[in-house]
Amino acid sequence: MSFPVRASSFEALFENPLVLAPLTSWFFAQLMKATVALLRSRKRNVRDVVETLVWRTGGMPSSHAALVSCIAITAAFSEGLGSNIFALSIWFSMVVIRDAMGVRRAAGLQARVLNQLGRNVAEKLGIAFHPVKEIQGHGPLEVVVGVLLGTFIAVAYAWL
Repeated sequence: MSFPVRASSFEALFENPLVLAPLTSWFFAQLMKATVALLRSRKRNVRDVVETLVWRTGGMPSSHAALVSCIAITAAFSEGLGSNIFALSIWFSMVVIRDAMGVRRAAGLQARVLNQLGRNVAEKLGIAFHPVKEIQGHGPLEVVVGVLLGTFIAVAYAWL
């Protein structure tokens, strides 16, 4: 089975508020995160800012929370509170936010401790140490700010 993609279908995708609003909320969350990172450290270079803007996770505000809350609120406005897409987006939001704030944060904290332990042992024994990646999760304030940003952008798209 093939699904032909027509130019009008592709254009309609980018006119859909369930695509535009979450994309906007993600972009603004990443832009705010890059700005905060730039202001906190004087040693930042353009590459660090671009990586933060496009790829890095963790930090203020949570782009995960902004994106999924914007999806849920936009679905509520466009499809209604009784719609299946709204119900699905609420549950999806809860899973993503819980993961960002709980599981990934815990994994990142454990990785930090393991790296410190590994560095200490490597120094004492004079051996090479290769650190594990420290994944950054989000704290509660970062998540709340992300949810507020996503909600604000969803409401703006609905009312404008």
